[in-house]
Amino acid sequence: MTVRNLDALFAPKAIALIGASRDERSVGAVLARNLFRGGFKGPIMPVHPHDTAVEGVLSYRTVADLPMKPDLAVIAADPAAVPGLIAELGVKGCRAAIVVTDDFGAEKGANTAVLTQHALTAARPYLMRIVGPNCLGVLVPGLGINASFAHVGVPVGDIACVTQSVTVASALLDWSAARGIGFSHLVSLGDMADVDIGDMLDYLQTDPKTHAVLLYLEEITSARKFMSAARAISRMKPVIVVKSGRYRAQTAAAHSHTGALAGSDAVYDAAFRRAGMLRVRDMEEMFAAVETLARVPGSQGDRLAIVTNGGGIGALATDVLLDEGGLLADLSAETIAKLDEVLPDYWSRSNPVDLGGDAGAERYAAALDILLADPKTDAVLLLNSPSAVVSTEATANAVIATLRARPRNLPKRPVLAAWVGGQEAMKARARFNTAGQPSYATPTAAIRGFMHLAKYRRNQELLMEAPPATPSEIRVDAQKVESVLAKAADDGRDWLDEAEAKAVLAAYGIPVVPTLPVKTPAEVAVAVAGMKPPFAVKIRSRDIDHKSDVGGVVLDLETPAAAKIAAQGMIERVKALKPDAEIDGFTVQEMVRRPASFELILGATQDPVFGPVLLFGHGGVAVEVRGDKALALPPLNMTLARDVIGRTRISKLLQGYRNRPPADLEAIVLSLIRVSQLVIDHPEIVELDINPLLVDVNGVVALDARIRQSRATPVPLAVPAYPNELEHEMTLRDGTRMLLRPIRPEDAPGVQHMFGFLDPEDIRLRFFQPLKALPRPLVARLTQIDYDREMAFVACPLDGDMAGEIWGVVRLTCDPDLIEGEYAVLVRSDIKGRGLGMTMMHHICDYGRRRGVGAIVGTILRENARMLEITQELGFTAKRDPDDPGVVDVRLELAQESLSSRT
Repeated sequence: MTVRNLDALFAPKAIALIGASRDERSVGAVLARNLFRGGFKGPIMPVHPHDTAVEGVLSYRTVADLPMKPDLAVIAADPAAVPGLIAELGVKGCRAAIVVTDDFGAEKGANTAVLTQHALTAARPYLMRIVGPNCLGVLVPGLGINASFAHVGVPVGDIACVTQSVTVASALLDWSAARGIGFSHLVSLGDMADVDIGDMLDYLQTDPKTHAVLLYLEEITSARKFMSAARAISRMKPVIVVKSGRYRAQTAAAHSHTGALAGSDAVYDAAFRRAGMLRVRDMEEMFAAVETLARVPGSQGDRLAIVTNGGGIGALATDVLLDEGGLLADLSAETIAKLDEVLPDYWSRSNPVDLGGDAGAERYAAALDILLADPKTDAVLLLNSPSAVVSTEATANAVIATLRARPRNLPKRPVLAAWVGGQEAMKARARFNTAGQPSYATPTAAIRGFMHLAKYRRNQELLMEAPPATPSEIRVDAQKVESVLAKAADDGRDWLDEAEAKAVLAAYGIPVVPTLPVKTPAEVAVAVAGMKPPFAVKIRSRDIDHKSDVGGVVLDLETPAAAKIAAQGMIERVKALKPDAEIDGFTVQEMVRRPASFELILGATQDPVFGPVLLFGHGGVAVEVRGDKALALPPLNMTLARDVIGRTRISKLLQGYRNRPPADLEAIVLSLIRVSQLVIDHPEIVELDINPLLVDVNGVVALDARIRQSRATPVPLAVPAYPNELEHEMTLRDGTRMLLRPIRPEDAPGVQHMFGFLDPEDIRLRFFQPLKALPRPLVARLTQIDYDREMAFVACPLDGDMAGEIWGVVRLTCDPDLIEGEYAVLVRSDIKGRGLGMTMMHHICDYGRRRGVGAIVGTILRENARMLEITQELGFTAKRDPDDPGVVDVRLELAQESLSSRT
């Protein structure tokens, strides 16, 4: 399930409390007190087998005795009783339950998993949603719902907090209550038997009262669902995530460099980045993030002006800013001249703006006003250290007054404050809190708060950037790879030998050094006799993970005799260092001489949660020691590949320095994309190492490679890949051959080009408003889709001068449960009349049927006669919108399956 029936959880009309109690020491009593005193306007019905009243309200002995249907039930009962209660509530018509009961299954020796499954089985016939068990509960302050055993309430705000930890939820409530920061929702998910993180993100995406989301995660149970929901909400609202367990020990030894480098937490980092989320490191930073989200307007850049009354704290803030990747604003000459007029001669005349130790209210107010008008400044940080000659509280009051007096028509720039110290500073911070102005206890916390905004903006830019097309078509020989993998599997081998691994890479267009496999030292000599020296000889053994560790690599050999001796020596060393290893032979190759090259590592591995993960970094024998790497989730495009390269330290060296020319960055990018496609096409590949991948100005070449396959069921991709199987050729009625294929992110320029051939009237009929051009964020949104939940097909002619151009686009945007999908179709005005629109509508309807969508819906302007005709011919029913007589709502029922079959 996803968002189905979550309205009953967060906007119920009636609530039942199972396990309500008058025992002050019980969870049931706290739940009752919170529910009845929270301000909920609807009926709250306590259920208790013995107490006649709870909190002065008549209680009922059983669920069956309830006088009306509860939309939501809050359950604090014996764990063994929960499945039966769920069934009774379902019969009563209840659609959601919060199970705060902990120690689920601990009593009477019951098995936790079995008891949880019994509860889910009981809920399924009624499509009832379950939050928990083992959770704090749910708070919706805007509706007066406090269905939790929290120790404090929470005011109304526009941040939603979703946490898997009861203690973190309690701590956040306590902290926010002291700060006067409110929430739209606070949801403790507990063990996530049913409602999980992905469900919550889907629900909050469309909640108009939620402007930002804070997540505390311990684990993700469904990566595909999480990523789809996360990518969707991150395009609309900032999402801050805290993930615990960053240094969890590996459960098994890694057999490849990539496996050793790609720790589980680094994979989570890559996932959050791909989703456009902002990760923070700990609870302190989480609190700073809440402060920032609640009170700071969005920043348009990372150029910060710092105002201080002391050089020390200004220097400290500057250090933290630069460490975090921010920039000191370069104050304009005009700004400095204006500051000269209002500040004493001894002010710093630079950023940080040091006002002097005797700076008071007037000086701070004047400097703030001037800096907010500086076009080179994106935000202002005010620092203050207590002084015996001025009042810190009065200075804070002056800042608040200055901000309140600013005209509303001026650009809003973030202003953050850090009043440092104890008693005096606390008074000032209290004034800021009362005024709703963001304030922090230290310069470090304030800088991190500002950088949350800057990093979120960068993530959004990456999420919205339309990638360029791949400069050369990626031609692959998938059958070659399948035959190599099949041969190894027939031999009972998981690991391919080096020659086989390089054959796989070559089949996907990655340049490799030709490598010959041989059996004996004598065959080594024969093989290298036909090569140009120097040679490299390597041991070949399925039992050796890293050949260099056992002396299994010898380089720079000049003669066949030397190569034979080197091979014999390898046998002796391997027998001494790893006597149980079976030696399969050797590989020989010519040495590659590229004196100005860089050694890189490029690899892939399987994460148990997110599936295939790609790795890029600084390679060579010291790869683990350097630890210079970045991870990414496939599939990759040009923009994403460049991003993963840019997150490594070696990326700066690759740009060239001194007399060393820049490396061929495009060749590296293409290699990443090719490996991404390889693991997508062949999910049985679970480990892949190219180390080293040499790169210089002339391109890349793989010197060594390792590949392991597994016949176990692979973990699916966390991010859906381009569905090649949905490409379809067709012929229009005038004989034009067309390719109808899923849209790609790289189609953004083509969509813009197509828009230029639309008549103004066609634009109005499609977008319900006049548009001269498609805004870049909208183009990104239309072309970067989640193929699981949305599908868009572009129609391109296959022949003639216009081959490859986009003539039409049809899309189907579904809700997370696939109950409904909304269609949209657009055809170039200059090629209308060929039947393309009708053909594309047939195609999207057929796709919806195959996908299991319940119904296709659409909204059409009444004057759009041709579209109304098309939908009528396809069997849509039409109904005028009572709220807007100018539009017609159309609907086509598709799937006849029951909703319960999709749970």
